[in-house]
Amino acid sequence: MSMPQPNVTGRASLVGAGPGDPELLTVKALRRIESADVLLYDKLVDPRILDLAPAHARRIDVGKRCGRHTLSQAAINRLIVAHAQAGAHVVRLKGGDPMVFGRAGEELAALAAAGVVAEVVPGITVACAAAASMAMPLTQRGYSRSLHLITGHGADDRVPTHDWNALAACDGTIAIYMGGRTLGQVTQRLLAAGLDPSTPAIAIENATLATERRLPGTVADIAALVAAAAVSGPTLVLVGRVVALRRQDAVESAMNEVRSRAA
Repeated sequence: MSMPQPNVTGRASLVGAGPGDPELLTVKALRRIESADVLLYDKLVDPRILDLAPAHARRIDVGKRCGRHTLSQAAINRLIVAHAQAGAHVVRLKGGDPMVFGRAGEELAALAAAGVVAEVVPGITVACAAAASMAMPLTQRGYSRSLHLITGHGADDRVPTHDWNALAACDGTIAIYMGGRTLGQVTQRLLAAGLDPSTPAIAIENATLATERRLPGTVADIAALVAAAAVSGPTLVLVGRVVALRRQDAVESAMNEVRSRAA
């Protein structure tokens, strides 16, 4: 069987836009955005990042956000391929890192099947950015020997199948992506598997943006805290003993005070 020949007229760049703050873009990501003919971007990409593209670049909102999709993944794949085959430099702009819960593998497979030259430009994933903003190590001797990135959102909108026993016993840091709707179920599974209910946890909404909120608690109560705070933005939850090492700055103290008054 003959393999498809690469398309030499157009190309595609799968670019990580980072966690939100435009200053956290990599130099390479900025260069690709500045050279784009077509931008296909997710809802999580900050508008200030889109403004870095040339005036002539066509901007297409493909609406990807956990549980809310304007276009199907198959339709997005077709758009990337079609514009690249028409001769454009297509930048597929994704929040965070394309290879971390970004479905980049499916897009790369579609591009390869169509013979389109493609590259991946990594971005800062939100777990790293959120931890850095709190001066909180994700791993530290005596506190955490491992880091586990898991999704709380399965393909069928249910809690994915994880090895909960292994996670509960890992003595490491657990980063829960896309867990807003299922956080209560995720934490209940961790508790049922033996995780200490007093294990520190923190939810970070809109990490690195001016609208960032931090909700500290424990694995036993973090889901209730998130629900009570009516969190609606993209939210990451970090669980593990390292959470106790975070810097509790004035911003977090003020948020805690507001939450206490509302209780």
